[in-house]
Amino acid sequence: MSLYLALIRDAAIELSAQKLRTFLTLLGMIFGVGAVIAMLNIGAGAEREALQMIDSMGVNNLIIENKPVEAEELRELREESMGLSMGDVEAALSTLPFIADYSASKEVKIHDLYSEFAKSEAEVLGVTTTYFDHANLNLREGRFLTADDDLTLSQVAVIGADVAAELFPDGDALEGLIKVNHLWLKVVGILAAPQTTKNEFQGVQIGGDQYRIFVPIGTVEHKLKRDALAAELDLVKLGVEPGYDPRVAARAVQQLMSLRHGEVDDYTLIVPAALLEQQAQTQAIFNIVMACVAGISLLVGGIGIMNIMLANVLERTKEIGLLRAIGATQKDIKLQFLAESFTISVLGGLLGVMFGLILSELIGFYSGWAVIWSMPAIFLSLAICMLVGVGFGVFPAIKASKLNPIEALHSD
Repeated sequence: MSLYLALIRDAAIELSAQKLRTFLTLLGMIFGVGAVIAMLNIGAGAEREALQMIDSMGVNNLIIENKPVEAEELRELREESMGLSMGDVEAALSTLPFIADYSASKEVKIHDLYSEFAKSEAEVLGVTTTYFDHANLNLREGRFLTADDDLTLSQVAVIGADVAAELFPDGDALEGLIKVNHLWLKVVGILAAPQTTKNEFQGVQIGGDQYRIFVPIGTVEHKLKRDALAAELDLVKLGVEPGYDPRVAARAVQQLMSLRHGEVDDYTLIVPAALLEQQAQTQAIFNIVMACVAGISLLVGGIGIMNIMLANVLERTKEIGLLRAIGATQKDIKLQFLAESFTISVLGGLLGVMFGLILSELIGFYSGWAVIWSMPAIFLSLAICMLVGVGFGVFPAIKASKLNPIEALHSD
C-alpha cells in the first residue's frame, strides 16, 4: 500500500510541474463526469416528480373528463347525449366487475366569492367524499367532507392552503365563513401543501387543489344553480381493482361510455398508467441522449489523458533511461505512468462531481425542474472516470516501459 501511495504522491508532484497542461487535460474529465452527474440527478428528480404527479391522479384510476363545448354546439350534442353524469358511474359500477369505487366533481360557476377579510378568484368544486382519497390529498388541519355532509346538504367546505391564506390572512381559517354566490359555507378543513407544485403532466391538467374550495356535491346540486345544458359532472375517477391492468380496463370503460353517450365525443378518457409508461419512455430517451453526450465528453477526456501521457513519455525519455539503468524494471515504469494517469482521472472525477452537483442545482433553479442527488450516480461516475483514465494511460505506460535504456539515455 505504501508503494502505491508513494507512486501517487510522485505522480502528483510530476503533474504539478505542468499545471496548465494538466488543467487542460482535466477539463475533459470534469465536463464528462459533470454531465453524467447532472444528467442522473435531473433524471432522478424528474422520475420522482412524475411518480408524485401520477400518485395525485391515482395510477389505478381511470379519469373521465367532460369536454367543454361551445353553447351552439352543446344544444345539438344534448339531443344525443346528456353529458357526463352519475348514471355513467352507476352503469360502470354495476356492469364492470373490476371497477372498485369512484369519485366525482362538478365545478360551480362563480360570480361572488369572499370572506369577511378578502375576495378570491378560487375555483369551487362540488365533490364526493371519495374525491380526496382518489387525489391523494392530505389535511393540514380540520377534517374532510363526510357522507353525512352530503346527505344533509351541509353548508361546509374544505379549502386549499392558498385559498386559506388569501381569504384569511390572519391565519385563522378553520371554522371561518366564506360566501359562494348566495351561499354561506363554514370551513371545516384545510389541505396540506402538496409535494409537487406542477399542475400538468404529459399534457394533462392535474393538481391545482391548493387554490380550490370543496363543497359536498349534494349541496352543490341542490343549493347552487347550474346551466340546464351543462353536464351533471365535470370529472369522474373510477378506481380499478388491484391486479387488473388499468389500460385493459380503459377499453371496456371506453366501450360503455360510447354506448351510453350515443358515440358522441363529449368526454375524454385518461389512463394515468399509460401516461406513466409514456413518461418512462420519454425519460429513457432523455437518459440515452445525455449518456451519449457524457460519454463523448469522457472519451475526449480520455484522449486528453493519453495525449499528456505520451508527451510526458517523450519529454522524460532520458529520465526513463536513467531509471532503467539503475535497476528499475519495465513493471516499475508502467506503474509510474499508470499512477500519473490514475491521479489525473481521480482528480478530474472529484472536480467533475463538484461541477456536476453545482450544474444540476443551477439547471434545477433556472428551469424549475426537480433535482435529486444520486449517490449511486456519483460513485458510478467516479468509477467510470477512473476506468477511462487508466484505460487511456495503458498505451503510454507500455510505450514508456519498452524504451531501450541505452537509446533513451542518448536521446536529445
